[in-house]
Amino acid sequence: NSNPLLYALLEKSNRITVFTVEEMMPHLQGVNGAVTKNLFLKDKKKKGLWLVSARHDRQVNLNDLAKKLGVESGNLCFADEAAMLEKLKVGQGCATALALLFNQGHSVKLVLDRDLVEGGHKMVYFHPMTNAAIMGLRPDDLLCFLKETGHEPIFKCFE
Repeated sequence: NSNPLLYALLEKSNRITVFTVEEMMPHLQGVNGAVTKNLFLKDKKKKGLWLVSARHDRQVNLNDLAKKLGVESGNLCFADEAAMLEKLKVGQGCATALALLFNQGHSVKLVLDRDLVEGGHKMVYFHPMTNAAIMGLRPDDLLCFLKETGHEPIFKCFE
């Protein structure tokens, strides 16, 4: 039932269950690529939703990001798990750009750290919609996946 072409694009790591980037990092010693952290955010006033995928070691300042996205200062905050389950079909600790496959209405916008695709990384590592595994995908293949799902990323630089 699995798609061998998809699995050919992915690089799998040992099966582990983690809930934070800090818990994940010891399992990724020596990998050749960028490890991501993913934040599921909402605009408190207008109910817009964003999935932010950034390098794990980058600072994501919500007030600065709100300005860049045209959201009123102080109104960008973490969305609750119920919204994540409804829109992305994943629970807390499992958000990933791959979950945009389930966002058919395109109500979730993706904010992608520019470094993930332009930083010269061999692979971009993330959860494959479960926090019991970590997988890597080449940056070009990630962009192809996003294009196929109709989710054009909003590229931002994070420090």
